Amino acid sequence: MDRALEALKFYFRNGDTWVVNHKDISDLWISRVTTSYGRIKGGKMTIIHPCKSFKAEFEPDADAVDPDTTHLASVTSGMFERVTHFQDIEKVDILFGDERGSEQVYLPFKAKDVDGLDNVYQTSSLSTDGLLHLVVDAENTVLDVYGDQK
Repeated sequence: MDRALEALKFYFRNGDTWVVNHKDISDLWISRVTTSYGRIKGGKMTIIHPCKSFKAEFEPDADAVDPDTTHLASVTSGMFERVTHFQDIEKVDILFGDERGSEQVYLPFKAKDVDGLDNVYQTSSLSTDGLLHLVVDAENTVLDVYGDQK
């Protein structure tokens, strides 16, 4: 059975969230999603689904801030500005438009500094035609995947 992807919901390290609808995603690849089990400092046992690599291209309409689906603490303009200025996407919910509901996937993350907010592996760029390119990968940057589109 085919699974419909209705939207992606991104979670930023500072608590911001962003929902991108299917129609505003022109390219998407989430590779090698696995299952991990863990317990940190005596806390409860947790199941997470990390991926090896994430890449996406978003249409200009995805830049809009929808107050019904987006929680923001740090942006005054659009979401593309948020993504290009801060490298702190931690995880994404894949929202299926069927009985499956959603699945949460953790993106590759390596802290840039001791604060641990910014991710070395997250790169992004805006093309001249207004597309946002986002890559979260330990081995490739947005330039490696989408090239210089300015």
